Amino acid sequence: MARGPIHHLKRLNAPHHWMLSKLGGTFAPRPTHGPHSLKECLPLILIIRNRLHYALNGKEVTMIVKNRQIKIDGKIRTDTRFPVGFMDVLTIPKTKENFRLMYNTNRRFCLVPLDAEQAKFKLCKVKKSVVGTNGIPFIVTHDGRTFRYPHPEIKVNDTVKLNLETGKIEDFIKYEVGNTAMMVGGHSMGRVGVIVKREVHPGSFEIIHIKDDKGNTFTTRLTNVFVIGNGTETLVNLPLDKGIKTPLLQRVNETLKKNKMQKSGIQKTSKKEKKEVKKPVEKKEKPAPKVEKKEEVHQEKVYKKYNKKGTDSKKKGPKKTVPGKKTGKK
Repeated sequence: MARGPIHHLKRLNAPHHWMLSKLGGTFAPRPTHGPHSLKECLPLILIIRNRLHYALNGKEVTMIVKNRQIKIDGKIRTDTRFPVGFMDVLTIPKTKENFRLMYNTNRRFCLVPLDAEQAKFKLCKVKKSVVGTNGIPFIVTHDGRTFRYPHPEIKVNDTVKLNLETGKIEDFIKYEVGNTAMMVGGHSMGRVGVIVKREVHPGSFEIIHIKDDKGNTFTTRLTNVFVIGNGTETLVNLPLDKGIKTPLLQRVNETLKKNKMQKSGIQKTSKKEKKEVKKPVEKKEKPAPKVEKKEEVHQEKVYKKYNKKGTDSKKKGPKKTVPGKKTGKK
């Protein structure tokens, strides 16, 4: 039997949210042991090669990493399989780019670009608050950090604002009704909303009711909720979808409406074109009677000329007959 830690990972057994192609090879990069578990992280090699496209293969990734050009949470990392998880800050000083790893409404990891100010801190969820040896209190966060002598009001499920430069807690957010939160697990992973209600079921899971900006409500377990900000304001930049997921029926209705609008839009344009064609015809009808009047005037003039010609011919007739008669007499 095999002994020791497992160093391999088949590509078919890799997490689905890594989005690896089935025919891209037999193996996948297995993340090393670190602050995040295998199912809740993304190896550094996949971020550089598959997401940012700064390398074509694993050899180029090792060259980038070994040159000490990538920082995670303010520390240089030279391991290509280092596990990067939720709320971790990735900085590339050579390109002056900053990213934060967050969840999408499709329940996948996405890189959110950051400013220099946003890259100075990260949010951590409190998993434990324990009194250790010699009566020293400490808390443990979701990324494996421990802080001694925390603020006495900080408790489990609260979030902590951590300064990455000093490594100290700047501020904290209570887990209360009315604060905004992001879903970290479950079917509604990646959605953002305001906490509306908290149901306590002794001996079972606590259920949280959350409301979107669009008014959609959904429920999830207490362990899947990560508080982001006080009230409706968030301390962190959100992804492009901003944590709003439309239900399936709503999507179907929206697509049907779009199709109808496109068809009606084509008909409206055709009607407008017809109207535009009719308008110049009406304008042409107005000058038409003027042309007819001119023609009538010409006809009258022609008729008068014809009458004059007739009178002239009558007058000239006898003049010609007179000399004829003289000849006839001869």
